[in-house]
Amino acid sequence: MLALSGAAGAVVLGGAGAAAGRGAANSSTLDSVKAAASASSACMPLTTEQIEGPYYIDYELFRGNVVEDRTGIPLLLVLRAVDSATCKPIRNSAVEIWHCDASGVYSGYTQNGNGGGGGGTPPSSMPSGPPPTDAPTAPPGGPDGGGGGHATPTDNLTWLRGIQMTDHEGFVVFRTVFPGWYAGRAVHIHTKVHTGGSRTSDGYTGGRTCHTGQFYFSEDSVKATADSAPYSANTMTRMTLDQDFLYPGTGAQGGLLELLYNSRHIEHGVIGYITMAVDPNATNDGAGAPGGPGPVPTAPPSSSAS
Repeated sequence: MLALSGAAGAVVLGGAGAAAGRGAANSSTLDSVKAAASASSACMPLTTEQIEGPYYIDYELFRGNVVEDRTGIPLLLVLRAVDSATCKPIRNSAVEIWHCDASGVYSGYTQNGNGGGGGGTPPSSMPSGPPPTDAPTAPPGGPDGGGGGHATPTDNLTWLRGIQMTDHEGFVVFRTVFPGWYAGRAVHIHTKVHTGGSRTSDGYTGGRTCHTGQFYFSEDSVKATADSAPYSANTMTRMTLDQDFLYPGTGAQGGLLELLYNSRHIEHGVIGYITMAVDPNATNDGAGAPGGPGPVPTAPPSSSAS
């Protein structure tokens, strides 16, 4: 067992390495992290809207553990949704995440490799996660439309994608792995918050997508992963957080996660947490450029290795 210390108090993770995502934070650890995430009694600024990006697929896979067969550093992601006007938790609504694996590849788009949507080197072997029973849902707007220019799915794989309903305090918890990187972007996780609907046998029905955002990682944490397998095998030039053309540079309001980990042994696991302050009655589906409607950047600025 590994004990970490930080703003949330003593943190304990068990299981690491190849068994990514199987490590478990004990109940007192999780309680401490949730307490830290909800510590402020003051209303928060509205969390920044971001583009949806090219790799969203609305599978609506209701699950807390999204790892499947992906290897990497275990990441426990603790997310809270609150009403930006009242600061009350948003209960019984859906929070969704999706992100690339340690090599920078997204499920559903493995043939795109980690080249940021165009070209890139496909993975050397096709992973064998359990596919959905139906074909992938075509992203809205076609291959070139919508938030960031959607890509056409290349397979039915589903790893590192999931959705959960918030509890009475507005929390969801996902077990996943620390993302890797691909061309043109800093390390990040995508999210959507859905309100006004309900979970049914068909998935999340009715309501609206009130928030589309992205979560980011400190530069120190990303550097700490670079020497650990399988991240060390990723030869793609990495964009730093400061270079990223979408990160707004506003800390938690812009999606920067609070992280807890042992800086000497990050491979043992990371806990990331954040509170999202959203307008539950708004509609923000991630179309257009960050901060409102308009053209989406066609290409990121050139990056340098770090």
